[in-house]
Amino acid sequence: MTELSQAAVERIIKKAGAARVSADATEMLSTYMEEYGAFIAREAKKMSDHAGRKTLRGADIRMAAEMFK
Repeated sequence: MTELSQAAVERIIKKAGAARVSADATEMLSTYMEEYGAFIAREAKKMSDHAGRKTLRGADIRMAAEMFK
């Protein structure tokens, strides 16, 4: 079980154009989203540490995400 709401993930998939979504697809995307989000958060944490801050900022997340596009 993942931390993300299955209903929210299903809405994301439907916004991408899927008419119907299986529970397996929702669970799989949720897992990948959490893994990617945690990876970006770890990279952003490294940036805030390097800047000498304890607070992770939106700019740190943005920079980390841009690095791995």
